[in-house]
Amino acid sequence: MLKFIKHNLDTILGIEIYPIISLLIFFSFFIMLYVWVFTYRKEKIEELSQLPLEDHCVTSNTETL
Repeated sequence: MLKFIKHNLDTILGIEIYPIISLLIFFSFFIMLYVWVFTYRKEKIEELSQLPLEDHCVTSNTETL
């Protein structure tokens, strides 16, 4: 089965660039995510981590039927 797919892809000119482009996009996404995570302010992380524990932000969405 794979030889049929490989043969069809070998006949397309310039097809070898697509795996390289997809690898660069994949790699650059995770590099940017890594940079974003390690440059995020510690104060903001602490503030966001306390949100589930706060009581004054609790809202009730109960409906009576």
